[in-house]
Amino acid sequence: QVQVVESGGGLVQAGGSLRLSCAASARTFSSYFMGWFRQAPGKEREFVAAISRTGLSKYYADSVKGRFTISRGNDNTQYLQMNSLKAEDTAVYYCTAADRRDFGWESTQWWDYWGQGTQVTVSS
Repeated sequence: QVQVVESGGGLVQAGGSLRLSCAASARTFSSYFMGWFRQAPGKEREFVAAISRTGLSKYYADSVKGRFTISRGNDNTQYLQMNSLKAEDTAVYYCTAADRRDFGWESTQWWDYWGQGTQVTVSS
């Protein structure tokens, strides 16, 4: 069982930046594919970004490509650096982890573990 806990959300003006962190309890953090999803009010939860076990492969939703950067450290933590934030980035952001070897990280069903979420609000 893996627990993931997000932090770093908050209120920021459009054009600003935030960095989200996600701490994982896994003994073997490097065994897990990690990712981020978000859910805005009245909308479905959507894929934001994912990073492979080694950190060498990264995947982004088109809506955040070039503005967001996902990374992972050796300290059982992954990060989401969010720059040039827009009002439409306002959502609850969720950290995810998966012990999977196949493809499908853009689907919520592919992921095994979810955090409680952290609110990001971008004012225009």
